[in-house]
Order: sequence, then structure tokens, then C-alpha cells
Amino acid sequence: MRVENSFIAADGVGERTERSLWADGVRHWDDFDPDHLGEKTGRAVADYIADARERLAVGDADFFAATLPSGELWRTYENFADTACFFDIETTGLDAATSDVTTVSFHRGGETTTLVRGDDLTAGNVRAELDAADLLVSFNGKRFDAPFLEGAFDLDVTTPHLDLMYPCKRLDLTGGLKAIEDELGLGREGVEGVDGREAVRLWRRYERENDEAALDRLVEYNRYDAANLQTLAERVTASLHERAFPTDGRSTP
Repeated sequence: MRVENSFIAADGVGERTERSLWADGVRHWDDFDPDHLGEKTGRAVADYIADARERLAVGDADFFAATLPSGELWRTYENFADTACFFDIETTGLDAATSDVTTVSFHRGGETTTLVRGDDLTAGNVRAELDAADLLVSFNGKRFDAPFLEGAFDLDVTTPHLDLMYPCKRLDLTGGLKAIEDELGLGREGVEGVDGREAVRLWRRYERENDEAALDRLVEYNRYDAANLQTLAERVTASLHERAFPTDGRSTP
């Protein structure tokens, strides 16, 4: 689904009205005429589409994050996939007040950048990576990764943020990122046995013993975290599209 298929962001349009429009063949902004709805709602939708076209033309993801209902940001993924940043962090623990960020990986445009504590993991570099994206994509990043980065580097993460944990739950995909990857057959060649706890141990080995092999393994694991988010986003948004907007024009309640 592209955001141009959506009408739910307009005033007066709920899920039922949107499904009715789709069923009547109004499946894109180009298909809409105010006469499809009552006078007030029809004008509101027409005004929304006019504003939305302008904002989409300039890549303003913030507009759609502000106008789409909570939980519907996934509808913008296809529009902003090319400028999205998939990110994930590793830390020494779960408490931001007492733990450190050890590595952060950013995957964008088919390339992955990993910043390492004590080397290039600085506030400036983190901010540059985040600010270069129109859309951030994470898994549980709204509750964990983003607040951790904000506290550790004294910055505000304000870019529209698609946290895939919530769309996954709508598809009954639960149990954490690694469990979902296993269910979907997403591999992690070379670091299959690494999990969050092992990631902490790898950092400690590197920190105490200058074990470069441990750091390399940690970095590879973190890079998979970020890169696999792109594949997950593509599959999840495609599944949600099929559920809400099937090819016959009839949506699944």
C-alpha cells in the first residue's frame, strides 16, 4: 500500500468509510470525487488530498505521521522506503541510567553503517545518521532504542518512526525480533547463536581483553539486526496491505 491509497487521515473518515470507498472502486486519490461522500466529508477529503499531494511531493513524512491515525504509519512505508533508515542498538544492559550503548547500526540504501563505542560512536555521527532519513524503522525502538540514544547522546529523535513490533503484533507475529525472523525464515549466517545476552558478553570480552574477534562478531550481529529490518518491513507491510486492501477491492474487517 502507498499513502495515496489511504483516505483515513482526512477529517470524518474512519475505517468503515475508507473500506466503503475502496469497495466502490475509489482506491487511489486520483479516483476520488467529493460526490462519493456527503458534502462536508467529501470536501474534507478533497482538501486533505490536495494538502497531502503537496506534502508527498516534497517528501514530508512528518505530515503523514501527524495526520494518519496511530498505528497506521506503515501505510507510508512504500513511499519512503528509499529514504528510510533501519536502525538497532546494542547496550551493556537494559537500564539507560546505568548502561552504555556499545554499537549502533544504520541500514539505508542497501548499505549498513555501524558506529562503535570508543571509536566513532559520537552524538554528531548518530544525529547525522538519523537526520538523513525521512523515516526511521526499528523493532521495539520506540520504547528502547530511541530513548536510549536520546539519553546517551543528549538528542531528540523526532523523525517519523515506524516501530515494526506493533504491525507484527497485528499479524500475530510475536516473541521478539529473533523469534519472528526464525518464523519468517530470515537467516543470520555466522552469528546464529548470538542473542542479546551474548552481545553483552562479546562487548565485555572486547573491553577487558581487547578481543577484536569478539567485537567483529558483535558488529556482525548488530548489522544483521538493522539489515533484516528492511526485509521484515517489506513482508509485514505487504501482509497488512493484503489484509486491508485485497486485490478484489474488498477489505478484511
